[in-house]
Amino acid sequence: MRHVPHAPGTAVPGPVRFRPLPVRSTVRLRRPVDIWHKPALSAVVALAVPDLTLFALGRLDLVLYTSAGAMCALYAHGLPYAARARTLWWVVLGMVASLGVALTAASLVASAAVLVVLASLVAAVHKVVCDATRIGPPGNLILTFIAASAFFVPQRPAEVPAHLGLALGAGAFAWLVCMAPALVRPQGPERIATARALEAAAGLLRTGTGAAPDRTGATRAVRGTDPAGVAQARHATAAAVNAAWHTLFLVPAGTPEKAAARAELERLLAQAESALGDADLPGGAEAAAERFGGWARELRSGRPVPAGSPSAGLAEEPAGVAAEAAIDRPVGGLLAAPGAGDRLAPSSPGLRRPAPGRPHGVRAVLARLAPGSPLLPIGARVAVGCVLAGWTSMAVGVGHPYWAVVTAASIYQANTTLSWQRAVQRTLGNLLGLVLFTALLPLIHTGQLTMIALALAFQLGAEATITRNYWLGSVCVTPMALLLTEFGRHLPASTLIADRWIDTVVGAAVGLACCVLVTNRRAADRIDSALERLAAAEAAASRLLAAGPGTGAGAVPGPGTSWASELVADQAREADWARDRLAGCLVELREAAEVAAGEWWQRALPEERIARAEQQGHRTLAGLVRRLSVPALAA
Repeated sequence: MRHVPHAPGTAVPGPVRFRPLPVRSTVRLRRPVDIWHKPALSAVVALAVPDLTLFALGRLDLVLYTSAGAMCALYAHGLPYAARARTLWWVVLGMVASLGVALTAASLVASAAVLVVLASLVAAVHKVVCDATRIGPPGNLILTFIAASAFFVPQRPAEVPAHLGLALGAGAFAWLVCMAPALVRPQGPERIATARALEAAAGLLRTGTGAAPDRTGATRAVRGTDPAGVAQARHATAAAVNAAWHTLFLVPAGTPEKAAARAELERLLAQAESALGDADLPGGAEAAAERFGGWARELRSGRPVPAGSPSAGLAEEPAGVAAEAAIDRPVGGLLAAPGAGDRLAPSSPGLRRPAPGRPHGVRAVLARLAPGSPLLPIGARVAVGCVLAGWTSMAVGVGHPYWAVVTAASIYQANTTLSWQRAVQRTLGNLLGLVLFTALLPLIHTGQLTMIALALAFQLGAEATITRNYWLGSVCVTPMALLLTEFGRHLPASTLIADRWIDTVVGAAVGLACCVLVTNRRAADRIDSALERLAAAEAAASRLLAAGPGTGAGAVPGPGTSWASELVADQAREADWARDRLAGCLVELREAAEVAAGEWWQRALPEERIARAEQQGHRTLAGLVRRLSVPALAA
């Protein structure tokens, strides 16, 4: 289709198009996330201690309330510990507040239909707030599962404070469990983020040179290069580097020791960023890829931070002020946004910082939820879909309408295609999970201690498999959820299994239908905004490049230097700012394009304009990275 130029901010003309919904990729297994064991073990410990305590007291009927707090241990494992401490408390408070609303409604409202509406509204709030804060996995799912279940638990008003106290106490214990690794590996999260950036940079270098790692980890030559693969690797590297910078920005550097530890990681991250500059690296691209991969392995192993070679294209101490390293894409979002890295030791002038004036906290979240936000149609989808799913479940005589509400809420993703995939995955996983639960019934009926052991095993299995594919994780999540129901009150197995299967089908079908009917036309509008921001960032960066040499990351003056050195330092900070803002805009545009491409019914996307903007943006970004590497190379 021929692209028609248009003024910025105006709608792109074109016919409405329909996207086919994928099937094969929906059930395909992926590689597990590298740190899956961290939330898995944290959740198992956070659940085990309260569960065993309640078992000893003979009060397993209270396990829902302690589980509400314990499940908070699944969050914030990608954040540095200072930011994780703040984030987890917000998650715990959000969980307790949601539980309080649910239990209060359960104690005062007798109509199941009204409770479905209230549970659906809470689910919609969970979805838009978690998306706006960029809290990360498991997102709104755990909050909605606990709260929706609590809406239908028999409750008296006088019992609510004590039950909330149990949830808060379990949440405090979960906080301690998640913070405990800081005693052993205080730099763990930021080391992993830097390692990911190095691995992405190594992948970019291998893709661009036609080299690929073999089974031993060594590189081998391959014929030709795939332009699409190179572009994808470049986008992945830019995203990984931006995420790593944001992680380092959250690391406090208030003492010389902490500043020195962070500076070591910044040197390695800056060298990973040099892969975006298309410069001639010492030893060639293949040697640099091997070097980056080796550094990444050392970072992950816990050994001392490798000493990155300055001659690889970076100065000894990267300098300047890094602003908006990932526009509208902060790691940790609202809950971790106040930059701990702003508190720098006086002796650490070379550490990079986010630019002052960038909105964070509540202001940033409100900006993402302002009128016209693409998150609002998704919230409407969740509210309408959950209400209709719950009411349909009641109409067919199911005694647990909250299962349909949770199923509907769980399938809503960033676009229709992803929601379709999640609906298929949820249905398949729940069916297989019910088969597994039925097979284990003889073992489950041997006693409550066995039920606790199985629930913990299912929790571990869910975290181990859910990152490979959601349907595989749901095979473990389903029996774990049924066991949680069994702790509170015993129901006939046949009724429990039949109700869960009906609710799964109803929730997935009704939820998906609402997803298709409630279209998100604003997803394409987000592309227009992203293109405008990228054009502004690219123009500013081009002006810096056209101004000629004189900026560089190694030109930071010390005390007593001349005004000329101060001017060079200002130019270096401006170049750093421009580079990071441009990289962030490129990441944002790619995300917006992928989200909009998954909407099945909308106007045609400006694909040619997106491709040209990305090509030009990456070309300018490469020029900035090369410019900032010149002083070190000259040294």
